[in-house]
Amino acid sequence: QVQLVESGGGLVQAGESLRLSCAASGFSWDDYAIAWLRQAPGKERDLVICRSSSDGSTFYGDSAKGRFTISRDNVENTMYLQMRDLKPEDTGVYYCVTNRHFYCSGWPDDFTLRGRGTQVTVSS
Repeated sequence: QVQLVESGGGLVQAGESLRLSCAASGFSWDDYAIAWLRQAPGKERDLVICRSSSDGSTFYGDSAKGRFTISRDNVENTMYLQMRDLKPEDTGVYYCVTNRHFYCSGWPDDFTLRGRGTQVTVSS
């Protein structure tokens, strides 16, 4: 069964860090691009970051530049989103998503496989 499960969210103060995890089952991160999107109440979903599986090239959304990085544990087939210097505007539900392709293409319509999300709340 193809599945994504996010974890690691929580309530933090501005300036602190969090690491989100996305565990995959039913496929390998060797084969699919991964993206993290943020959904905040009353706002459009935001593409935070996307990493292609083909060459590891990474797209950073404006909010992620200089603060967020993506990494991988090959043994656990888990991808991580390391978030530093968090700001209140980073608050939202974070979803791990994939388009089931090698490259980060087709945003947002092709990114149909996603987990249930994990809540991140940053207080000022």
